[in-house]
Amino acid sequence: MGHAGMAAAAVRYLGSARAPAPVEALPRPELRCVREDERAPVDQTEFRRVLGNFATGVTVVTAPACDGEDGPAGFACQSFSSLSLDPPLVAFMVGRTSTTWPRIARAGVFCVNVLSAGQGELCRAFAVSGADKFANVAYDAAPASSSPRLAGTLAWIDCTVHAVHTGGDHLIVVGRVDALGAGDGDEAGPLLFHKGRFL
Repeated sequence: MGHAGMAAAAVRYLGSARAPAPVEALPRPELRCVREDERAPVDQTEFRRVLGNFATGVTVVTAPACDGEDGPAGFACQSFSSLSLDPPLVAFMVGRTSTTWPRIARAGVFCVNVLSAGQGELCRAFAVSGADKFANVAYDAAPASSSPRLAGTLAWIDCTVHAVHTGGDHLIVVGRVDALGAGDGDEAGPLLFHKGRFL
């Protein structure tokens, strides 16, 4: 059967197929505050120890300086994930007490820089609070947001803040991807974090 015959057969098949029945949404769960006497008996140290067995990649989330700020903002972030293909969304988690997050929120845009192996010191520099994190760091401007795009990374994802959700002592930040690409460190492999140290 030629290409035209195959296409015609596919059209006939699709035309004869029944449309799927609509799927009814599940009822939304009833939400309420958790009382102190209902909290799960999980020790925070044990929680960290057990969850530390899950190896993660490491990123630096950056944002351009807003009016009145001395320079761009950035922080090291392990809790980053792709979220949706259509529309293209990513997400990262940030502590509610972060002093960098309010600056990113004011900018309304950010760039996720996926660190490559050998960039552990760069990660440590962005993990500290109060220092000039961009001192002696090579970067250019990401194309959509003008956020710092760090040199030597595996990849970069340039985003607009799409939504922010609460998640306990963290915030879940969803970003709509406006531009992305592979960096110039793709031969080095990823920087991984496992049990409190870089691999």
